[in-house]
Amino acid sequence: MTSRKLTRRSLQTRLALAYAAGIYAAGVLVLVFVAVPLASIDAATPIGHSSSGAITEPGPGISLPRLLTGSAVALVLLIPVALALGWFVAGRFLRPLRAVTATAQIISAGNLHRRLDLGEPTDELTELGHTLDDLFARLQASFDAQRHFVANASHELRTPLAGLRTLLEVALADPDADTDTLRAVCQEALALGGYKERLVQALLALATSEGGVTRWDTLDLAHVVEGVLASRRDQAARKGIGLAEHLTPAVTAGDPRLIESLVANLIDNAIRHNHADGHVAITTQTSGTQVALTVTNSGPAIPDDQIQRLFRPFQKLAPDRHGSRDGYGLGLAIVNAVTHAHHATLTTSARPEGGLSITVRFAHGSRA
Repeated sequence: MTSRKLTRRSLQTRLALAYAAGIYAAGVLVLVFVAVPLASIDAATPIGHSSSGAITEPGPGISLPRLLTGSAVALVLLIPVALALGWFVAGRFLRPLRAVTATAQIISAGNLHRRLDLGEPTDELTELGHTLDDLFARLQASFDAQRHFVANASHELRTPLAGLRTLLEVALADPDADTDTLRAVCQEALALGGYKERLVQALLALATSEGGVTRWDTLDLAHVVEGVLASRRDQAARKGIGLAEHLTPAVTAGDPRLIESLVANLIDNAIRHNHADGHVAITTQTSGTQVALTVTNSGPAIPDDQIQRLFRPFQKLAPDRHGSRDGYGLGLAIVNAVTHAHHATLTTSARPEGGLSITVRFAHGSRA
């Protein structure tokens, strides 16, 4: 804190000296342009009034020693005046900056609701204050989202852990438990463990996506979709869901692992939140400077005002959308994070007959 105060005082001192130098230089110029011409002026004084034709002769005027003495005194007196004015002007100039510094020092993760509110007049410093206010608002929203995410993640992880603990406690408390009973308990415990493992993997995928893209490789979305579909056809067949694809070359650049995660989560979401005898259509195409991936699926009707909630972590619109242990409410959140990491655009619309149509548009071509 002391060093900050010294730095602030030092800045005001430097500004005050700069302003004082300017004021002093202005004073010197005034003396030069006003006092020097006075030295060349000869004052005329009358020497007699004896007749109507008064006789006059030139007088001594302002002597050079008196002029130099007066100028020196004026310059000496100007020094404290210039310093005082410089200090005052520097203080007024730094007042908004001090308000910014003082408020910024007390803002932390616990009180991000504070704002600078510099108000008028509008100048460079108040514009800086408005920019910082916007930054604090975004930080507050980010902290709130992180708290919400951690709370939801803790709840999602605690639920299977509590179920596993209860399952084991009941099995151990049963004195008549036989081999088949214990085997069934172990199988259920393995299923719960698999659920937790997949949840942790989804959380890691979301964190990795939000961390940004570290590598940019040229890839074809059509090839990525083909690879993902090859591993999802059996799952779709078991649920009676038809898969239809119309894949044309769609070359873009990005992290292959993240883009594959985006495609996989889009297709998994379309299969999971569908109904029997439903369908999923996947399309890749190139249009001008963009390539597009579109996944359309049948399913339950979704209100338009609830669509954006689907792209937030752990958001569940209805119990029937996440009735199985396969869903965590993270799939579309991962899609949203990967989209932003690649500076792509995401468009979602609810189909009147039920289901969703989601399109992700990437920049066409390789990254330089």
